[in-house]
Amino acid sequence: MARRDQITGKTILTGNNVSHANNRTRRRFLPNLQSKRIWVPEENKFVKVKVSAKTLRTIDKKGLTALLKDNK
Repeated sequence: MARRDQITGKTILTGNNVSHANNRTRRRFLPNLQSKRIWVPEENKFVKVKVSAKTLRTIDKKGLTALLKDNK
């Protein structure tokens, strides 16, 4: 499975490691993905999703349905 947030679509970013001598080597910035079971009251069941920690905080604040509506 890809390293991608299932709700927001956040994925891997790339960049450089820069040494003290200004040598540059490629690196990857991975999203902080977590597998969680989230309760969906409209369907009256839990849904298993793979989302970033920031998305989990947004779900706590806005709610899952409002977040899904914003990201369509």
